[in-house]
Amino acid sequence: MTILAVVGLAAAAYLAATKLLGEVPACGPIHGCEDVAASSYSELFGIPVALVGVAFSVVLIGLSVAWWRTADRRALVGAYGLGLLGCFVVAGLTYLELFVIHAICIYCVTYAVTVVIGFIIAAATMRSAGSRP
Repeated sequence: MTILAVVGLAAAAYLAATKLLGEVPACGPIHGCEDVAASSYSELFGIPVALVGVAFSVVLIGLSVAWWRTADRRALVGAYGLGLLGCFVVAGLTYLELFVIHAICIYCVTYAVTVVIGFIIAAATMRSAGSRP
């Protein structure tokens, strides 16, 4: 979970930095990042969505490290709950990319994949941790 959250943090931090600096993200041969970044959906109440992703990732890293170091089930439950919320959010954002903006941002896809896989790991860990005496 921690490694995935760090990868997600890197993607979100890059997108947040480019948005805050007024630059266009470099997408390489895959185009679409610039369309997604320039869309009205890239901000929520004037705050870049990528900045929310940075905050999400930082909290998730904290929870997963706390679980890893202390085995405190509350940290795992927090990571699970945050991951579940994150899955709904990235599903909505992915829908906007595909069906409203009609462009795909590779950084956004990377972030979404890290959130979903991280949630699956948290769920599997909760299930196996729940079976311990």
